[in-house]
Amino acid sequence: MNYYSTSKQAPEATLEEAVVKGLAADKGLFMPRTIKPLPASFYVEMPNLTFQEIAYRVADAFFGEDVPAETLKQIVYDTLSFDVPLVPVTSNIYSLELFHGPTLAFKDVGGRFMARLLGYFIRKEGKKQVNVLVATSGDTGSAVANGFLGVEGIHVYVLYPKGKVSEIQEKQFTTLGLNITALEVDGTFDDCQALVKSAFMDSELNAHMQLTSANSINVARFLPQAFYYFYAYAQLQRLQPGVKPVVCVPSGNFGNITAGLFGKRMGLPIRRFIAANNRNDIFYQYLLSGNYNPRPSVATIANAMDVGNPSNFARVLDLYGESHDAIAAEVSGATYTDEQIAETMRQTWQSAHYLLDPHGACGFRALQEGLQPDEVGIFLETAHPAKFKDTVEAIIGEPVAIPEKLQAFMRGTKQSVSMSSLFADFKAYLLQQPS
Repeated sequence: MNYYSTSKQAPEATLEEAVVKGLAADKGLFMPRTIKPLPASFYVEMPNLTFQEIAYRVADAFFGEDVPAETLKQIVYDTLSFDVPLVPVTSNIYSLELFHGPTLAFKDVGGRFMARLLGYFIRKEGKKQVNVLVATSGDTGSAVANGFLGVEGIHVYVLYPKGKVSEIQEKQFTTLGLNITALEVDGTFDDCQALVKSAFMDSELNAHMQLTSANSINVARFLPQAFYYFYAYAQLQRLQPGVKPVVCVPSGNFGNITAGLFGKRMGLPIRRFIAANNRNDIFYQYLLSGNYNPRPSVATIANAMDVGNPSNFARVLDLYGESHDAIAAEVSGATYTDEQIAETMRQTWQSAHYLLDPHGACGFRALQEGLQPDEVGIFLETAHPAKFKDTVEAIIGEPVAIPEKLQAFMRGTKQSVSMSSLFADFKAYLLQQPS
């Protein structure tokens, strides 16, 4: 299958080219030329299938033309070595717990899948080395770094905003060593993302080293996130057959919800979506006004959603033919302050004894406020609350147990390179690195 650019000014690319390049030459994001609907029989059969079996069918629709069946199946099964259970929180709201992977965040799925798919292409073409640039506001860096750790032929550079990620998140990508380098940028996530995009457009840098991205701008990172929407539906059918859920997605860079919208386009029976924002509510304001006005991000307690110019908005626009009305018909929005997020976490812990992280709290509250009486909602609980231990403990007034997976990271020694937010400095650094 070929992939075209959302900016429509670059030649179409193969899957391999889209994955290895990450970003199109015209600065647009790659989109698959077709989104294949899955047969109605598949949705009937899904409740009887495993997560891996479901994901393979979805992956085959995206990647089956370009990757041998056994190779693709192995990539999927290696990626999904953990479960993402659907857990009831209230009588009509379920949490899809996406924090059971190696770094306890939803991005483990996309990070692990991309590492394996890119590794396959490197081996297939005998490439010398590919250098992955990834900007992170928290969880992306840890998921990508751990997914690519030790993968031959790939070096990862993680750019993160100094002082704006939690200590546990930081330790998850600054303590690994080997083929992982952490760059501590004196700026915001948007600055980090701008550095990555500028690097892709710089001819001198690209002549020096093969660059790609593992942010959700890369099709191999964001498309696999569709897997768990299908699995969530399958689990719900076992509990409440025939129900079409409302799905609420805590949203920052919008790769996650875009993957869900792709699933709906493939026939997944989701009634509608809600995009839950923190104070960085650019998409919410777009829904209200029809105007997209990016602005500098502001720091919140839901730091992984602190994005002032969501990259994947371009994909949402493209998917709906640039129509505000078409987008608003399937996606509504919500926005919450730190005080509202904290209130939701505290009340949910007291009433349901369910511990939300700040991002999941946005999703849960949006469903509480937005569900109709006859609707059932699923929100994506995107990261384990212990990743935000200090914040969560201050809100609920009780200690939060740290899983052993996170304790192991905390015992590591931080290794990072200080970096300004100026592209000239970033470029000079990369030019000094081996190609």
